Amino acid sequence: MLTGQQYKESLKDGRMIYLEGRLVDDLESEPALAVPLQVIADGYDKYYSAQPDAKNPLTIAPRSPEELRDRIPVITEMDLLLNVTYQSLMTLQVAAARLADHAPEFVPRIQAYVEDARRRDIRVTECITDAKGDRSLAPAKQHDPDAYVHVVERLPDGVVIRGAKMHISAAAFGHDLMVMPTKSMKLDEGDYTIACAVAVSSPGVHITNTTYHPRGGDPRDFPVSSTNSMPDSMVIFDDVFVPTERVFLDGQTAHAAVFAHSLGLWERLGGVSFMVNQADELVGLASLIAEANGTAKIAHVREKIDEMMIHATLLRAGLEAALANAHATSDGFYYPDDMFTNVTKYVGAANFSSMVRHLHDIAGGAVVTAPSMADFDNSDLRPLLEKYLGTGPGVSGEYRARLFHAIRDTTADALGGWHHVTNVQSGGGLFAQRLVTRKNYDIERARALALKAAGLAGA
Repeated sequence: MLTGQQYKESLKDGRMIYLEGRLVDDLESEPALAVPLQVIADGYDKYYSAQPDAKNPLTIAPRSPEELRDRIPVITEMDLLLNVTYQSLMTLQVAAARLADHAPEFVPRIQAYVEDARRRDIRVTECITDAKGDRSLAPAKQHDPDAYVHVVERLPDGVVIRGAKMHISAAAFGHDLMVMPTKSMKLDEGDYTIACAVAVSSPGVHITNTTYHPRGGDPRDFPVSSTNSMPDSMVIFDDVFVPTERVFLDGQTAHAAVFAHSLGLWERLGGVSFMVNQADELVGLASLIAEANGTAKIAHVREKIDEMMIHATLLRAGLEAALANAHATSDGFYYPDDMFTNVTKYVGAANFSSMVRHLHDIAGGAVVTAPSMADFDNSDLRPLLEKYLGTGPGVSGEYRARLFHAIRDTTADALGGWHHVTNVQSGGGLFAQRLVTRKNYDIERARALALKAAGLAGA
């Protein structure tokens, strides 16, 4: 296993990382990259073991529903890249089981790669969403054939791929990129049916970075995003060579969606786990700011907080249902139920904006107009700020200002905007969850109940 410092050193491999148009030679020299880098390094140190055969226990697939449930609090506490690595390796495990009867030649490669990734203690990020070009056209019909990642050359010892993947969280900080088809493919789209692991340092890999990390300013005004940010990337594959042993699917169009379906399951479980905590956090912020504002006993404020609590409880119930109805692969690895996972993810994403609206309505306009924390450092201003922002014994002006900044940072600033978009889009977007629901819902039972109610049963 690697220590945090060894992890940092392992990234000095000639990778092509860009931030705002600049090639970054040293990740630690850029605050927007240095902060998440340190968070990941701290995660390495947290789970480090000096034993020569040690492996991070969080990269091992759960062998029972109980083990799967025990992972949930850990998922929400671990750094995002370790979580993404966990999702990536679990995706490969499930995909291998689903390919065993149809494309068995890839199973040993997948198994060997997963074991090697654990042994080397590397971090892996999944790359699924393509640039897509004209969305009305299939991959093979695009005006630019590179709109979807595809194989441009097959060699005796590997393949060469070209294209780009979008919305890749933490790509700059991982060691490998797990590339997979973004969707099902038609018979003439064999070149687009490619799943493989690409080293970030491979020649031809270019990674841009977009981040909600605050640009300058007082970190006290950004209590969350200044200490816990993670950039998202476009990953460009400009004729990148991938060795045969790292190719997990190549041309088998009938199985193109196996990896995407497997990833969606694990990614949505991670998303639901986060949403459950996030929903409780919003309730807590609403309760605290209502109390600080002196409005906690007003009927419409209580009703809004009640609705937020019901939303948070429903999400937790959905997560519990997904875990209680877990399924096992043929290898004995457990994964959450598709139906409950996707329905819960949909409900959480579709109602997030409404819950934030309640919070903003309860908190008031000071969410975006409260004085900065640096204003409280001014000896002339502080007494005045305490006088006019304080609301009575036990509620100082600074206390109230800190609540406002926490609400703004997480729901009404760059990080808040990121949450609004990613809650909807991560894991495939709302339409993807509707498709899974349609596939798994027991519609025949519902129809039978309706026929019985109408007196038409047996007709």
